[in-house]
Amino acid sequence: MTTLAHTMMTSARPVESGLGAPGDLDRYPYAEAPGADRVGPPVWEATEELGRVGRRAAGSRGRGLHGQLVQQLGQMIVSGDLGADRPLVPEEIGQRFEVSRTVVRESLRVLEAKGLVSARPNVGTRVRPVSDWNLLDPDIIEWRAFGPQRDDQRRELNQLRWTIEPLAARLAAGHGREDIQQRLADMVEIMSHAYAQGDGITFSRADAEFHALLIQLAGNRMLEHLSGIVGAALQVSGAPATGCDRPSESCLAHHARIVDALAAGDANGAEAAMRQLLTVHPEEGRVVPAPRGN
Repeated sequence: MTTLAHTMMTSARPVESGLGAPGDLDRYPYAEAPGADRVGPPVWEATEELGRVGRRAAGSRGRGLHGQLVQQLGQMIVSGDLGADRPLVPEEIGQRFEVSRTVVRESLRVLEAKGLVSARPNVGTRVRPVSDWNLLDPDIIEWRAFGPQRDDQRRELNQLRWTIEPLAARLAAGHGREDIQQRLADMVEIMSHAYAQGDGITFSRADAEFHALLIQLAGNRMLEHLSGIVGAALQVSGAPATGCDRPSESCLAHHARIVDALAAGDANGAEAAMRQLLTVHPEEGRVVPAPRGN
């Protein structure tokens, strides 16, 4: 076992961190919002607590005021609280959220880079339609997944993963990178230990690392560029997040089969094991059909 694996195991959280359960998603602090066709000025009341409770909650994500405001405004836009073409007045935002003009300006720049807003002379800053959003941005994936569009976002992510990860597993089998293969094996061992300890947080961290390493091992830079999508999908697939929605023996078994196939240079086996992993239901290892388009 590598030093990394040993460190993650020995620093595992106690059992009370839990493996999560169905319905945990509903405890995410994200208010269901009415449709985007609302008329009138923006509704800020639901988020006026940012100056108190909101700041503390967002701080746990390792973000400062700038990141917190991006998070709050982004959620409101994606949920439809701030519909398309709605004007965003920096002075009003600063007053409502008790932040400086600089924080507002930098936050709006981030949202503009994500395609959520546009700023033009003599027009000001306005919310852009969904067709302009960067839907592959990890933050937008998260906001959609925990908002009113959660079902659509999860379905779309599952379809993307079904395309990306089996191909990555097949390509990875052709690369003899023993160092990365060892790290993949370490992640499976960490996941197994965390599962036995009821430590869902460590399990999901190791799982996310496993999938990131696999895409890296594929040796395809285009796929590697899409690794953020897989990471975001893992973060929103459940609570805590894993490739199989929740930790299970079936989930562990399929991860182990992927590692074995890679070590044997078995491209077909690695691809098949990944497809099985992506179609295992968290309850009792029940297999569900592969995703289909609409």
